[in-house]
Amino acid sequence: MKKWFKVGKIVNTHGIRGEVRVISTTDFEEERYANGSELFIEHPDLKEMIAVVVETHRKHKNFDLLTFEGYTNISQVEKFKGATLKVSEDALGELNEGEFYYHEIIGCHVFTKDGLELGKIIEVLSPGANDVWVIQPKTGGKDILIPYIDEVVKEVNVVEKKVTIELLEGLI
Repeated sequence: MKKWFKVGKIVNTHGIRGEVRVISTTDFEEERYANGSELFIEHPDLKEMIAVVVETHRKHKNFDLLTFEGYTNISQVEKFKGATLKVSEDALGELNEGEFYYHEIIGCHVFTKDGLELGKIIEVLSPGANDVWVIQPKTGGKDILIPYIDEVVKEVNVVEKKVTIELLEGLI
């Protein structure tokens, strides 16, 4: 059985020429949305996923704007609003050392260098220069945000689902 990974969400259409507005959840936008890339659209109203091929990609504000081959007007893509864009595990490439896919990080338990468990990573945000990992505290309360930078994240073991961090002043 094939595994599928979310790379974005279609939140709206853009213009009248079949462009869709996507909130991206991938660090590899250039690769995922490259001309000729195959993506799969999953929507609750559709019986099965639809394979599409990216024709164009451009950035606009905080969105990725995509068009798909064979979809040339707004009426053809309106049904995709609210859909999830996915790739199959076959499309995942090898990463360099220190690089991880979101699905490898989400679910990891976070510990301080002293062995204190802070909680579990529930989301990865990409607001700018570096990713921010959202930790749901083990003790409850407000989520903890940690930047994915060398000064904070000391060790990542995706096999054991364990991350070790150095708690810098002001992080929690």
